[in-house]
Amino acid sequence: MSLVWTARPAEEELSLGGQAATAQSTVSDRKMAWGLWTIYIQVFLYLQVLDLLTTLIGLKLGIAEASPFVRALLPFGPAVAVTASKIVALGLAAMCFVFKRSRLIPWVNCWYGLVVVWNLCTILTV
Repeated sequence: MSLVWTARPAEEELSLGGQAATAQSTVSDRKMAWGLWTIYIQVFLYLQVLDLLTTLIGLKLGIAEASPFVRALLPFGPAVAVTASKIVALGLAAMCFVFKRSRLIPWVNCWYGLVVVWNLCTILTV
């Protein structure tokens, strides 16, 4: 009987320790996930700035704009047109978070990364 009594508290301690470890890992997982999302947001913002700059440089060099939205706004000036497209992009990213679709942000980052590379390639070929 004493063997059963001594074995049970050890199991309870183990299970309590397991719960504490699970709670601790959940908190650290949340911190790591939040850190990952802050990186995604920072990358998104950096890519927006890079796209803005490379697009303005390309327009200054006489390269045609591929985006129909920006092309429609070009009569108002290149800076206004590209800035308006960046405001729309930031608004869409904010809507992704509001509507719980933030998992789309890494995919959007890949897209804008390719856009920046495309802009740089077209700039370098002029």
